[in-house]
Amino acid sequence: MGVKKVLGLLLIFPLLCASGALAAEIHGRSSTQLIWYENDLINNGVVNGNDTSFELAEYLRLGITKIDQAGKFSIYGYGRASQDFTSGQGLNGRLYYLYGELHDIFDQRLDLRLGRQWVNYAAGSAIVDGVFADLHNIDNIPLGFTVMGGHNVRYSLDGELGDIGDTVWAAGMYLNLKNPPAFFKGTQAEFSWFRTMHDDQVNRDVLGGTLTQYVLKNLKLYGNARYDLVTESFNEALGGMKYYPLSNLIFTGEYYHSYPTFDATSIYSVFAVDAYQEAVGRVDYTFNDMVSVHGGYTREWFGEGAAANVWLVGAGVRPIEPLLLNIEYDQRTGYYGSIAGVLIDGLYDVNKNIQLGAGFNWDVYQRNQSTGEEIARQYWLGARAKLIKNLAVSARLQDDVNVRYESNWSGRVVIDYDF
Repeated sequence: MGVKKVLGLLLIFPLLCASGALAAEIHGRSSTQLIWYENDLINNGVVNGNDTSFELAEYLRLGITKIDQAGKFSIYGYGRASQDFTSGQGLNGRLYYLYGELHDIFDQRLDLRLGRQWVNYAAGSAIVDGVFADLHNIDNIPLGFTVMGGHNVRYSLDGELGDIGDTVWAAGMYLNLKNPPAFFKGTQAEFSWFRTMHDDQVNRDVLGGTLTQYVLKNLKLYGNARYDLVTESFNEALGGMKYYPLSNLIFTGEYYHSYPTFDATSIYSVFAVDAYQEAVGRVDYTFNDMVSVHGGYTREWFGEGAAANVWLVGAGVRPIEPLLLNIEYDQRTGYYGSIAGVLIDGLYDVNKNIQLGAGFNWDVYQRNQSTGEEIARQYWLGARAKLIKNLAVSARLQDDVNVRYESNWSGRVVIDYDF
């Protein structure tokens, strides 16, 4: 969608609401960002080598509530407009969502959303120009039901991809207990179906489920899975647990499986791929307000006998009240090379309105046995100042030094205004 349409739609809704209901409340955030970075490909793709790109972007998020007397109708929007001053892209814009929501209608049993919106199911997620309906609070039925459908919105570098024939459809049901027994308090469960299409061809057809269950107040079990009906395979599965034996001690264990799948109409769908798996173990312990530590191990499997091991240890230290230091070391060995790195960053609160930050990363890596070791370093400085209650300014300056760049500067300045 063009930038004029983005800004026009975002700006016209407050006017419409103001004329229809003077009591409507408008709130949101304006984030104005100046970004610069070294860009090898500017001037319409001509390589000039380490040229600096400058971009000015405006992010606008707004919500309009209490439009009607009952307070059931609301409008929400979020978009981005940007001006690239160096690469020839010029003025560009994206509308991420802009929809009207009518909630708690028909005896508080139905919520409706109409317009561009982001929808998230266990089976898949998408930005859709269409409708979303949520039916719940049905007598003696401990379930809620949702349906969604419309145009499947996809973005390219310069705008939107696809045409009116790209559609997305989904339906789901979720656990909705009005007065759950103690064991089911905090339980979340969903089962859903998700499909994308181009004209009359099915691109993706997925079933998904997710479950979160708390046990004995100190154990959290969770998992989700997606089954691809086209390839007849589980393309994603996650199972995990968090155990809290003490208030300051957390044990985490997870298993993750991913099998890459592509749109049925894509040429890549005919290629053979390997599944990826990983098992994670992690411990977090807080000694006191000044010291906390964490450590973990990950085993990765890439198929055909290829595997890797990743170790991680870190600590958070507050030597004095305004200063917080984070230190982390990780090491990876195994399939396709090795890497060892250190990350250190710090935050210092000058006062309640001003915060300073700095840090660096140092990585030593070897891509494979035939190459020597290489070093990558990253240094950054940052600051944030709250000028008044609803206005803040932040800045970050970063330099990357690696085998490709002797120095690669980037940065941003952000002005956030809440209204």
